[in-house]
Amino acid sequence: MPGRLPLPDQLAALRSALSRNEVLTAVLARASALELPGWYVTSGCLFQTVWNVATGRPPAGGIKDYDLFYFDDSDLSWAAEDAVIRAGREVFAGLPAEVEIRNEARVHLWYEEKFGVPCPPYDSTEAAIDSFAATTCCLGVRLEPDGEWRVYAPHGLSDIYNLVLRPNPVLAPREVYETKARRWKGEWPELTVLPWPD
Repeated sequence: MPGRLPLPDQLAALRSALSRNEVLTAVLARASALELPGWYVTSGCLFQTVWNVATGRPPAGGIKDYDLFYFDDSDLSWAAEDAVIRAGREVFAGLPAEVEIRNEARVHLWYEEKFGVPCPPYDSTEAAIDSFAATTCCLGVRLEPDGEWRVYAPHGLSDIYNLVLRPNPVLAPREVYETKARRWKGEWPELTVLPWPD
């Protein structure tokens, strides 16, 4: 069980599992070419690939989209972010997946309107990953210029390997967690969903 291995072995198992998703490896390679500041491919496409591999499903099965986060606080305009999104459309053209690109330096400008709670400005992509609705989701991977994988996993990897969904009540409302949990439990019934704390 990878969740009980020493951390270096867990990281090796993560790379092995993620490498089986050919869409994901193509997204990582193409994202690297965009040279976005502080970028990571993050969240669902990562842990859901691990869940698929762990449960014998096709590695890319059930994955809705591929999130690409970056952090650029030099220009907080929508026009600047939109220019990156449009460049990304060209870079990711032909892939059988939707790649959603977001500048995490801008999230505080729209988060409250969408989710009903204010979001303090982030100071990095890592800070944005820290605030996902489940600790299990707090995972980012990117390819460094030398080809090495950089992994950001502030809560470790054990829950991902053990198919445990654990709430992270730091920002996202309870209903966001519970909605995601219902959807994912429907797709991966092997999941253990831990309740939102009272």
